[in-house]
Amino acid sequence: MLEILKEFFAASGIMALDGKALLMIGLSLFFLYLAIYKKYEPYLLIPIAFGMLLVNLPKNGLMETGGLLKLLYMGIEYGIYPSLIFLGVGAATDFGPLIANPKSMLLGAAAQLGIFFAFLGALLLGYTALEAASIGIIGGADGPTAIYLTSQLADHMLGPIALAAYSYMALVPVIQPPIIKLLTTKEERQIKMKQLRPVSRLEKILFPIVVTVVVILLVPSAAPLIGMLMFGNLIKEVGIVPNLVEVAKNAIMYTVTILIGLTVGAKADAETLLNPKTLGIIALGLIAFSIGTAGGVLFGKLMCKVTKGQINPMIGAAGVSAVPMAARVVQKMGQEEDPSNFLLMHAMGPNVAGVIGSAIAAGVLLNFFG
Repeated sequence: MLEILKEFFAASGIMALDGKALLMIGLSLFFLYLAIYKKYEPYLLIPIAFGMLLVNLPKNGLMETGGLLKLLYMGIEYGIYPSLIFLGVGAATDFGPLIANPKSMLLGAAAQLGIFFAFLGALLLGYTALEAASIGIIGGADGPTAIYLTSQLADHMLGPIALAAYSYMALVPVIQPPIIKLLTTKEERQIKMKQLRPVSRLEKILFPIVVTVVVILLVPSAAPLIGMLMFGNLIKEVGIVPNLVEVAKNAIMYTVTILIGLTVGAKADAETLLNPKTLGIIALGLIAFSIGTAGGVLFGKLMCKVTKGQINPMIGAAGVSAVPMAARVVQKMGQEEDPSNFLLMHAMGPNVAGVIGSAIAAGVLLNFFG
């Protein structure tokens, strides 16, 4: 009996646990705590954290050849999941605030500053141009775009880049508020904005068609992401195929979110995450995201000056493409300063512009380096 018990424990994962695995398990449990009890983007962070937990429990074979998570990870490697996510995002997105206030596009563009800053920083640190482009895209706070670009340019870095991108998306409510407060005054944060003009149904139908034609003609490499984003939005706005919209924004969106979350988390094993190169990627990604947020806020301050106080600079922070998390952060901070201030719809303009902007930025980088 004693020999049987010895063999049992020798074959179990218990005996294979080491300090690194325990550290990663602890980190995964911390992320679960943030998602469940602090409610930091639970739809995204729960699958990521649980994937981290699974992969760091030794000897389960989930990420080995033929393992369940290894097979599911192929959807990331081949860029399938990102395009499907963009389909769902398009079907759930109202571009009305952007159409009503086209100047919001400038804020979305300004918030992409972090992408190119991190790209240059990565080059200076010795990463190749392809690796630097993949690291830079983290600054857009757009997980699907980061996955798509990296799978095309530097697939050997897909795991840590996907992990960094989705982690920063989930941690938007933690990262953005200190940056916004640092760069704005209380008076600026209290600015109320005029109600947006009504947008007609025809405008909303024409918008995805026009954007598709213009962007793909200018940046063909952005076609998979922009095409799916605008197709999803078109079926929403025509109003005659509600079943397609329902499937795209719910069944497909949530299914793919689960698959991406679990498989991205499953790349966060100790060997992958606890090495200098991965830590460098995560650090550069944080810098890129922070500068993107700062770029949007600073451009918002400029627009506030130009318009003589008609624009609340905080909405510039929503220019990163973490939809709708970044817009919610702006709304929450605005209400903390003045409970009667409602900035959500104003922030959604640059927020959805950021989705388009990050996809275009990825297409530009693919055109140069793909």
